[in-house]
Amino acid sequence: MSFKKDLKLLVKPYYWVNIILSFSYLIAKRTPIICNYLFNQKQDDRCELDSRETEILFFLVIVIMIRTRKTGSVTMINYLTSSFIYTKIANLILWSYGDFRFGVIFLLTFILAGLLFPEPTYSGPEHVTYFRSATSFEEELNRDKKVTWLVCLYTVWNPACVNFAPIFASLSAEYYLDNLKFGKIDVGRFPEAAKKYHVSDSSFSRQLPTIILFQNGKEVDRRPMVDSKGKLTKFFFSEDNVRAAFGLNILFKECKENPLKPAIKAAPKAEKKQN
Repeated sequence: MSFKKDLKLLVKPYYWVNIILSFSYLIAKRTPIICNYLFNQKQDDRCELDSRETEILFFLVIVIMIRTRKTGSVTMINYLTSSFIYTKIANLILWSYGDFRFGVIFLLTFILAGLLFPEPTYSGPEHVTYFRSATSFEEELNRDKKVTWLVCLYTVWNPACVNFAPIFASLSAEYYLDNLKFGKIDVGRFPEAAKKYHVSDSSFSRQLPTIILFQNGKEVDRRPMVDSKGKLTKFFFSEDNVRAAFGLNILFKECKENPLKPAIKAAPKAEKKQN
């Protein structure tokens, strides 16, 4: 299912424009007609990458592999999105290396593409409650302990949180019930929530995002979790992984079979009849 969604997203201009920019130098250098025209190569010369260009591309591959693993990118779209910035910077260096004027032209094209084709964001329905503090969430949690809460602690500047946001929104739209709710707390703005739930909000934190499942007013599970030795267990925040880790299908079925009972209003007292 996620692969089909990725293919649909690839049709959007943001992706194919950035893919073209990411491969622009390699295509230009390996296409004889373009190469001979741009770089003034003689017809009998072969347009090939020299050692410096090869080193830049090899370093780019290593950087992309490391960064995508750190951000937890597990789908094709996430890999592409997280790698675009590095591929375009590498192309800027390569075009400038070939000719400074080409570097300036690519930079302007890079900026113009960003303005005209911004990254698509999730625009579907969501059922997420945004809490302004840990206290407001605790009040809501204790108001009715029969409600199961799946809460995401996040920051707006963390790439993994940004990538996970549309996934969490999509899950909330799919599984929301009156007794199965979804919430989010921005620990960047409200650091007291990070302290309360023992989540590091530093720029080097490996705990962002953190998802916590609350049942009967208490925490019962979280991802990423800490093992018995105090080591953080890595978790990839894909839609399927979240479903499996928290048993959302089972939770949804149980909550649907046991809906909240509507509050019974007290009947007005009958007036005494006068004799």
